[in-house]
Amino acid sequence: MTTATKPRQPELKTALPGPKTAEIMARDAQHLSTSYMRPYPFVPDHGEGVWLTDVDGNTMLDFFAGIAVSTTGHAHPHVVKAVQEQITKFTHVCLTDYPQEITTSLAERLVKHVEKDGEKWRVFFSNSGAEAVEAAVKLARNHTGRQHIISTMGSFHGRTYGAITLTGSKTKYKRGFGPLLPAVSHVPYPNPFRPPLGSTPETCGQAVLAHIEELFVGILPADEVAAIIVEPMQGEGGYIVPPADFLPGLRALCDRHGILLIFDEVQAGMGRTGKMFSYQHFGNNGQDCQPDIITSAKGIASGMPLGALLAKESVMTWPVGSHGSTYGGNPVAAAASHATLDLLEGVVKHPGCGESLMDNATQVGNYILAELKKMQAEFPFLGDVRGEGLFIGLEFVKPDGSPDGALRDRASMAMFEKGLLNLDCGEAVIRISPPLILTREDAETGLNIMRDTLRDLN
Repeated sequence: MTTATKPRQPELKTALPGPKTAEIMARDAQHLSTSYMRPYPFVPDHGEGVWLTDVDGNTMLDFFAGIAVSTTGHAHPHVVKAVQEQITKFTHVCLTDYPQEITTSLAERLVKHVEKDGEKWRVFFSNSGAEAVEAAVKLARNHTGRQHIISTMGSFHGRTYGAITLTGSKTKYKRGFGPLLPAVSHVPYPNPFRPPLGSTPETCGQAVLAHIEELFVGILPADEVAAIIVEPMQGEGGYIVPPADFLPGLRALCDRHGILLIFDEVQAGMGRTGKMFSYQHFGNNGQDCQPDIITSAKGIASGMPLGALLAKESVMTWPVGSHGSTYGGNPVAAAASHATLDLLEGVVKHPGCGESLMDNATQVGNYILAELKKMQAEFPFLGDVRGEGLFIGLEFVKPDGSPDGALRDRASMAMFEKGLLNLDCGEAVIRISPPLILTREDAETGLNIMRDTLRDLN
């Protein structure tokens, strides 16, 4: 007779915060930047897979992965081994000046996921998503000889000067920091749950495209626009999936006017949605909406600092020495990225996660979405459940349908206090972005915590 093993559960040994956590947080408040947010009283000590343990011994289930960064979970043995092996060889040379095989082969692997027949791509490595976005703006302006950039409302592209100018999610990122980058405009993002411009869920994509064309008639000359930058699936703005016709339509619009199309895949990319890049869910697996430039970071190296700008060779025409980075493409981070791709592509298989982590993201993500839809039917304050793969948003609403950020905040903290690490986004959304090694069993544990929390709120 066999005895069923009980699924692992969060283990809370102290009140939150525990005494060691409280002591470290007090020191942190005295010595670190006042800009850090600190929404939850948690100080990690070590992690294993989808579980994180704090300095007081409290073990939590990780449903946010350091904002969609820890693709392979915490201390994945394959990633750890790759980092250890590289760090015994050399930790830095400077890719701007000296080529390195580990970054050359990494670039070769990345572009295979976007290149079409007869179309070559190139890669510039940075340290972060914001740096990749800054590079994308520079490249677009340099290549086209134009200045204007169009971004979207609700977007997040980073906190450096060019990036916060493009960002459209929160004014706190911009207040007190002007003047910002000139020649930037914002247009609505096609959110089917909250359709802009008087549209409907079905027509919101076309409404935004028509709005851009109207700008070109009376406000902004199309031939002065260098690029349009958009998140194929919007992250910080609320984990929003646009209608199916939007990205192909945007590609066609850019082609009509000689405008470059930039996809910011920093949060939704690297397998999180079940495909390597989220735009590949649209337009014939991305073939009908392929961008000219892609920015990537976060999940690209399982927590090591790395960003990447991918661009068509026909676009990456800036001259030698015009852009560079001292640390970008660091060989240790590149080693972690190779190991991450091994698991995403299925070259190395993680136990219990199917043929690849992208496959697992699809399967477990579909299960979570289905269970959350059941909760939505039970709890009227859950206005919308949306997403692809392990990129899922849960929006809280008031009885009149408007966003309920206060209720979202209560739910988020209650989930944390029950042992579930999570993070908000948008006006009233909890994002679900766990490591891609999350099993259905551990997903069920997290869902049970969420369900219990929602019942307490009801």
